[in-house]
Amino acid sequence: METIKIEIFWEDKNYCCGWGCGNFGAVLCTDKNIDDLKSEFENSIKTQVADMVAEGEELPGWLADGDYRIEYTLAVSALLRQAERFTTLAVISRFTGINQKLLSHYANSVKVPRPAQRERIVSGLHAIGQQFLAVR
Repeated sequence: METIKIEIFWEDKNYCCGWGCGNFGAVLCTDKNIDDLKSEFENSIKTQVADMVAEGEELPGWLADGDYRIEYTLAVSALLRQAERFTTLAVISRFTGINQKLLSHYANSVKVPRPAQRERIVSGLHAIGQQFLAVR
């Protein structure tokens, strides 16, 4: 089974993702909701594959047979926008030690953090989650 790796970003007030492959072309999707984005993306791939198979176009066997799974990851921009549903950038700043203005740049895709900075953000979000879990 093949894995299609998709990274979801936040761009211009929407979540977005895309994927392309050789003879297949590309699928690009945007939506205000991550779950709807994933559903739209998966339906778009299935529809495009079905149309191409019906027209006799050549596709990789695994794609034509549906022998794939989709693995999603969130870019820091999407991760921060998703986290804002539950907390604020000010709180994330306190838990990560990253300046709130810099977090805002990451959330708005103005800047892209280094991998170590991404880890600090993820660790900070986990620490915030632990605080919620400690409430009795």
